[in-house]
Amino acid sequence: MTETFDKRKTIDLRNKHIGPSCKVFFSHDPIKIVRAKGQYMFDERGERYLDCINNVAHVGHSHPDVVKAGAKQMELLNTNSRFLHDNLVQYAERLQATLPEPLSVCYFVNSGSEANDLALRLAWQYTSHKGIITLDHAYHGHVSSLIDISPYKFHQRANLEKNLSVFVAPSPDIYRGKYREDHPDPATAYSDEVRDIIDDAHKKGHRIAAFIAESLQSCGGQIIPPRGYFQKVAEHVHKAGGIFIADEVQVGFGRTGSHFWAFQLQGEDFVPDIVTMGKPIGNGHPMSCVVTTRNIAEAFMSTGMEYFNTFGGNPVSCAIGLAVLDVIQKEDLQGNATRVGSYLMQLLKQQREKHPLVGDVRGVGLFVGVELVRDRIQRIPATAEAQDVIYKLKEQRILLSTDGPHRNVLKFKPPMCFCAEDAKFIVEKIDKVLTEIEAALGLQLPVVMNGIQETYCGGKGHKHNLNRVSGQEAVESHESGPSKKQRKIKNDIK
Repeated sequence: MTETFDKRKTIDLRNKHIGPSCKVFFSHDPIKIVRAKGQYMFDERGERYLDCINNVAHVGHSHPDVVKAGAKQMELLNTNSRFLHDNLVQYAERLQATLPEPLSVCYFVNSGSEANDLALRLAWQYTSHKGIITLDHAYHGHVSSLIDISPYKFHQRANLEKNLSVFVAPSPDIYRGKYREDHPDPATAYSDEVRDIIDDAHKKGHRIAAFIAESLQSCGGQIIPPRGYFQKVAEHVHKAGGIFIADEVQVGFGRTGSHFWAFQLQGEDFVPDIVTMGKPIGNGHPMSCVVTTRNIAEAFMSTGMEYFNTFGGNPVSCAIGLAVLDVIQKEDLQGNATRVGSYLMQLLKQQREKHPLVGDVRGVGLFVGVELVRDRIQRIPATAEAQDVIYKLKEQRILLSTDGPHRNVLKFKPPMCFCAEDAKFIVEKIDKVLTEIEAALGLQLPVVMNGIQETYCGGKGHKHNLNRVSGQEAVESHESGPSKKQRKIKNDIK
């Protein structure tokens, strides 16, 4: 398909007709994408970009099986959800088969935001409580109820009055968080923070309806919770009469490789009460779902109010959803996530041995984060350098984004067909970009002699006594949240 307008006119029309708060990637020089295939996107000039940013096209852009399934069903029938249709029940049965008992009841909606909003309604009705515990730096959606529980959003507005029924627990980040990799039991330490929040809320007359968390925090900086954390949190929340909501909108459907759902990384002894899903479920088609237990569903029914969603679970959406599940299985994309993700992690960890800007490499499957720092001891966020990296990669026709509270984490969430050659290609480019940036800054790898680490930043040496400076002490001055400049960069790149 040829483009209708040249890029300049497209930008002018967008500025004229689209709300200014609707941002685009790389707003200083946005990309006009006209087609895509697999893990590649093409601009109006035919330039090919490797897509490491777009986890919506889960099984690959324009996958022929998904396109065919949607077109075939659209040609036959599409209508609202008040009629019987086999696609709906077949898809619900297939989806439920991927989840542990007692998760068995589905509500189909159209976006991750709709799914999480409905999950809150289910929790409020089932428990008769109002309090919600969320994680710091979390993002759960754009509707009002979810902005209230998304510190990723409400931290950006200093004048926004916080909902008194919302309680924020520390993100279980063992690199930059309150309890780090040297803590003997970070899962218990972080879960005890939730217990203390519950106790404090009760003293103030609040009762907890739910704890909600992304199974792997994405906007928070590609955070992998310590194993056992969710089990311990669920124990505290259930004791308080609340339920556990696992947000799988960005990380579900085999992205972790070893498991179909990211919450399963915690162990077989953990099952959330509600699971929400979106983005990858329809490979770019607007579709999402809430899956819960029969008891919670029946409590929701007891209100006497019908739940109706015009487009949720329509025949076309379910045909597409079925095709996505088929492709994941037929092409072994979950296995590919394991194999290629492990290779990508290996290559990136080699870069940490080479580049002082690389503070941490973390991830599972094709969900990977690289945290850039100006100093490995103080863990000073390299925010400007991270933005420089993604813009330089864009010039190399690679699309990557940054996230985290300081916008210094390179975020990898490519389509699941991302291959070993792609991993090697992008890491080679990152290597060259980091080498260039570090040379300009005068950064070198630290040298350790007699317990004293000497780092070089901007050509000036700084000594740190490794026996005296704890990671927590060193980073305290950097943990007050993003500056105004960082928030501006964050909104610009997002």
